[in-house]
Amino acid sequence: MVEKQTTARSADRPPAADERPPDERPPDDATTLMNALVGAVATVVTAPALPFAAIVGGGVAGYLQGTDLAESAKVGAISGAIATIPAFLFVWFVAGVLLIGANPVLALSSLFALLLFVLVTLYLVGAGALGGALGAYLHREL
Repeated sequence: MVEKQTTARSADRPPAADERPPDERPPDDATTLMNALVGAVATVVTAPALPFAAIVGGGVAGYLQGTDLAESAKVGAISGAIATIPAFLFVWFVAGVLLIGANPVLALSSLFALLLFVLVTLYLVGAGALGGALGAYLHREL
């Protein structure tokens, strides 16, 4: 049996990507997108029941992403950005139902709806990033 010899130089280097355990390998783009989609679904599903559902969804995505804090925060933010799509459709539907028959107020109401959408987007992306960082922390500690 042949043993792998280590020298002082090879002992100081981190292992190559193929030699790392599966949990320490950097995730690829498809894995990141899938984790973000799972987090966005968790955000949308828990939104009616939890006031901070974006943190929960980002936490799920960050936990699935792994222990790297920056990568998990990024996937949490992507998860929040994806969750804005149903939020936009909901705001669009509610604004459309409430504004049926509105004449001059329509322009101001549309501006208000746009401002509300921007604020909701900022909240979802920021809370998702926070949840992603918390998910990475939990993944590391558990």
